[in-house]
Amino acid sequence: MPTVLQVLPALDSGGVERGTIEIVEALTAQGWTALVVSQGGRLVASVERAGGRHIALPLRTKLPWAIWRNAGRLAEIIRRERVDIVHARSRAPAWSAWLACRRTGVPFVTTYHGAYGDQGMGKRRYNSVMARGQRVIAASGFIADLVRQQHGVEDDRLRLIPRGIDPAVFDPGRLAGLRVAKLAQAWSIPEGATVILLPARVSRWKGQSVLIAALGLLQRTDLLVVFVGSDQGRHTYVRSLLDQAAALGVTAQIRLAGHCADMPAALMLADLVVSASTEPEAFGRAVIEAQAMERVVIAAGHGGAAETVADGDTGILVPPGDAAALASAISAALALPEAERRAMGARARASVLEHYTVAAMQQATMAVYDEVLRQ
Repeated sequence: MPTVLQVLPALDSGGVERGTIEIVEALTAQGWTALVVSQGGRLVASVERAGGRHIALPLRTKLPWAIWRNAGRLAEIIRRERVDIVHARSRAPAWSAWLACRRTGVPFVTTYHGAYGDQGMGKRRYNSVMARGQRVIAASGFIADLVRQQHGVEDDRLRLIPRGIDPAVFDPGRLAGLRVAKLAQAWSIPEGATVILLPARVSRWKGQSVLIAALGLLQRTDLLVVFVGSDQGRHTYVRSLLDQAAALGVTAQIRLAGHCADMPAALMLADLVVSASTEPEAFGRAVIEAQAMERVVIAAGHGGAAETVADGDTGILVPPGDAAALASAISAALALPEAERRAMGARARASVLEHYTVAAMQQATMAVYDEVLRQ
């Protein structure tokens, strides 16, 4: 059976990491060998539970000499493990993997996960490695268009494979109320509070500051905003958020919850879920997770979210970075009759089940591997 090696910087948290693990599950289910090479992290155990094997290399580094050294190490692994396909998911590891594949003659596949900035020739060249795969997987139509425009990748190499959710995990009908109550207690959610959840790592472009500004404009003391996601050491940005909340007089109305291991319960706790990214999301898995839990989602109307949210039908879209528009949308969503909010949530879940499941993503990725092996 074939051996597939996936490379990424680390295994801490995030959509790239989770997608990697989901492909490990698909590979092992088919009897293939699944290897993952990264710097390591708390999700290494998840790779191993899924049936894969992790090999530690310092792939997070962007230093040219280190990338070259890692290429040699990856070439050794490819030969030793008799790897049939290398699948790269991030730029610095991809450069090492591409060089290793050139040395060993092994097929190279990439997933273009982000709308990377392309200012300057150097940056465009750095990004270009993600378009050098024998197959280039795009996580959304937005990314597929970007890859065509910026790198000239033609459709014979390009494959659109959206991310997905496990509908059995993100299922409001299977969620025990005790899990929700446990989170409410841990986050000190007052009884009767209207909870607005923003699930994303704490990073400037994820738009936490936009939501705080909208909260200040709303001037409603019944609202509580919960930011769920790791700050990954961005202490200066966290301080700026706290200072912003203090200046607007809403400090008591925000919670910085950090990483959450039970996202279905976190989403179920929310009355509204917001995705306020100021830069376009390549896909935006948090949006479909919230939709699968039948939550009303308000999302910035660009990138992947503009594809997964049908404005006014399966959610609400607002202009990116516009705090006033976000405040207005929050007010309008909360004013909807309960029956209308439930109906929007039900339509959102139905859309996700039709278009965005892990099983569909796994099946399409395995088909790409089969294509490459038949060449």
